[in-house]
Amino acid sequence: MTPADSMKNSPLGKTTEYPTQYDPSLLYAIERIPMREKLGISGSLPFFGLDFWNAYELSWLNLRGKPQVAIMSFNVSADSPRIVESKSLKLYLNSFSQTRMDETADLIDIVRNDLGNAFGSPVQVSLKLPSDFMETEIRELDGLLLDRLDIGTDIYSPDPSLLRSNRKEAPVEETLVSHLLKTNCPVTGQPDWASLQIHYVGPQIDQEGLLKYIISLRSSSEFHEQCVERIFLDILKSCKPQNLTVYARYTRRGGIDINPWRSNFTSGKRPQLIRTSRQ
Repeated sequence: MTPADSMKNSPLGKTTEYPTQYDPSLLYAIERIPMREKLGISGSLPFFGLDFWNAYELSWLNLRGKPQVAIMSFNVSADSPRIVESKSLKLYLNSFSQTRMDETADLIDIVRNDLGNAFGSPVQVSLKLPSDFMETEIRELDGLLLDRLDIGTDIYSPDPSLLRSNRKEAPVEETLVSHLLKTNCPVTGQPDWASLQIHYVGPQIDQEGLLKYIISLRSSSEFHEQCVERIFLDILKSCKPQNLTVYARYTRRGGIDINPWRSNFTSGKRPQLIRTSRQ
């Protein structure tokens, strides 16, 4: 089944009405297994991780009818059985816009429960209220910038053969960053843009080849989560690092950004939960 087939009942890519009264049925879940089978994943996952979501267009009414706004953040484990299509999340959150709530904690509880049911796994939810907006810091991902390299390429379809590593030398530990990741929505064809961070321990990865590989994804059509898992698997197979982490900070679409993080080792540090310049 293609992504387009699995999404035929989704609101994505269709003219849509925006309900303004709370409606959890608007959430549209997609099974992870078919996407992972396309990547050759079966059985135990070769990584663990989290998907970090931020929603910047959340509003509801207090009991006196006054609008409230907040930035909602939530994360869900990579081993959840399902993802949620982002436009359906936008519609779901918009359904609170004329819904009266007594306490912010009540809203968090409702959202946590609804998203947990949709993802099939516990979801951690938090809200940042306007009084805390000033705390939001814009930063960039740590690491050596691959984009500094003066390369030429004409490969714009996924090509893991571009990935190479030097297995004759001692292992290294590096963190590499690129802002040149671009893929496309598998249903609408709309572009998805991201900054990518790769941290590894193992044979030194050829940086020019890695940058060309990242660029080669430019015409691919995958959901954010699937794209990051593809990158993780391709690097793991082609470059043979002992430890590998792949993290993408995607630009927002429809007021929502999704930031998948995948790793096969515990470094003792969580990924940088930052807002980048392009987000």
